[in-house]
Amino acid sequence: MSLPIESSLARYLVDDMHTAGEPVRIITGDAPELQGETLLAKRRQAKAEFDVVRQRLMSEPRGHADMYGVWPTAAHHPDAALAVLFIHNGGYSTMCGHATIAMGRWVVDQGLVPKTPPLTRFGLECPCGLVQVEVATDAQGNTGAVEFDSVTAFPYVMDAEIELPEHGKIRFDISYGGAYYAILPASRLGLSLLESPLETLIQMGRRITDAAREQLSIQHRDHSSGDLGFLYGTIITDDAQGNEPTGNLCIFGDGQVDRSPTGSGVTARLALDHAKGLIDVGEERLFRGLSGVPFSGRIARVVEGETGSEGVIVRVAGQSFYTGRSEFVVEANDELRDGLPIAAQLGAIWAANGVTTTD
Repeated sequence: MSLPIESSLARYLVDDMHTAGEPVRIITGDAPELQGETLLAKRRQAKAEFDVVRQRLMSEPRGHADMYGVWPTAAHHPDAALAVLFIHNGGYSTMCGHATIAMGRWVVDQGLVPKTPPLTRFGLECPCGLVQVEVATDAQGNTGAVEFDSVTAFPYVMDAEIELPEHGKIRFDISYGGAYYAILPASRLGLSLLESPLETLIQMGRRITDAAREQLSIQHRDHSSGDLGFLYGTIITDDAQGNEPTGNLCIFGDGQVDRSPTGSGVTARLALDHAKGLIDVGEERLFRGLSGVPFSGRIARVVEGETGSEGVIVRVAGQSFYTGRSEFVVEANDELRDGLPIAAQLGAIWAANGVTTTD
């Protein structure tokens, strides 16, 4: 039986991948063509005029609470082969390492750049800036592991402090790896990254993010518009030091939980550790997220400015895999055609879908 494609309100073509268990849904057809003089302008247009695309593809019933996606668009940077918007259930990311790794394979496999074995290199324009991508490519043109060089990463605030209800004062660092993260070890919360219940760690991460957004203000040093200046999430770590293998539990957006080690989070942590003198340029470190599948990271170089170090460029490596290809349809008479957001209260879910009474 064929689907009623012709009578549908809308349809979307996607390729699905995962990187260390974290989904990457790439929109490959039938999304609106974004307009704007910059990628950030396109991001603003997507949020203001076409956010229903994100809602339909990230939320249930086509997605799920922890879905993640990429909306490709034409590049503005002269050194970029493609530009991307990163989307999730809560909105739009400024940077995403696991999705960049997936896009590395996808761009090469789609023939958007010439294959140059053993390594194919290209620039990818992200909302936070241009990143350089390197894709392992064999003589037959098959793609494998991917590495990327980050935008300039830097610590933002050391020893920030907030008041957390029923817990008291919490101290953490804020670091930028293309997005801003609150970073602290689980032990500072009286918890263990390896032994505490996962739901307890996740709830603490959500509470820290919410409280920090309320109590602290973040301003990106190069962008005053607010497009990049906000706390994206919280990363809870173990107590490993230096270049020892370590764990990242990243709670981001509106409380999503990253299955991967979080590429922009790896970048932010390495920038922070380098500033503290805990890791040197060129030292490699393994990071594991919820799935246990690692990313490796190392500081590629220090970026020097007029007044000293501006930050570091971090190289992150991992691998993505294809999981499927789909054509989604949106029927006009479907009450949930624009997605089902799952909120913390049943009343909020109903209200989002136009239900005002339990009668």
